[in-house]
Amino acid sequence: KLFAKQTPETVANFIGLANGTKDWKNPMSGVTKHGVPLYNGTIFHRVIPGFMIQGGDPAGNGTGDPGYKFKDEIVSGLTFDKAGRLAMANSGPNTNGSQFFITEVPTPHLNGHYNLFGQCDEPSVELVKKIARMARDPRDDRPFRPVRITHITIVSASSAAAPAAKPGKPAAKKPSAGTANAH
Repeated sequence: KLFAKQTPETVANFIGLANGTKDWKNPMSGVTKHGVPLYNGTIFHRVIPGFMIQGGDPAGNGTGDPGYKFKDEIVSGLTFDKAGRLAMANSGPNTNGSQFFITEVPTPHLNGHYNLFGQCDEPSVELVKKIARMARDPRDDRPFRPVRITHITIVSASSAAAPAAKPGKPAAKKPSAGTANAH
């Protein structure tokens, strides 16, 4: 579930990068990408058991971004009080871009520092736990076996309740409410 009412810019950024409607710059080539989903093919480059998994870096190593940064949308009523919280990774205030993380456990020490913009459902939380506990390089927390995002599908709240129109067609995409499914 995405918290579009509380964090509209963050959710719009995530959806735009997920479905390719937001332009971004490839950090390796410097080429601006238009109509290309950023997250497709990216990896979870950082996994820490008992904490979180991090992905969304087009460079794949924790240094990449979409060629821009956007302001914080930190909402006091949204807290890291449970597993499966979806938030933007950052390197300080107002440095949000494309990288995100999903918590494996409650992490209240993160409250007030990150744009928390979603909550994973229970099956997704179980997957996060499996990924977080993968064998990893202790120097940089990179999993030895890459975990790749094939694609992210944004499903609006109204289309989630209705049957899908045609297989292979993306569901309606509205930043007002919805869920994100990664495959």
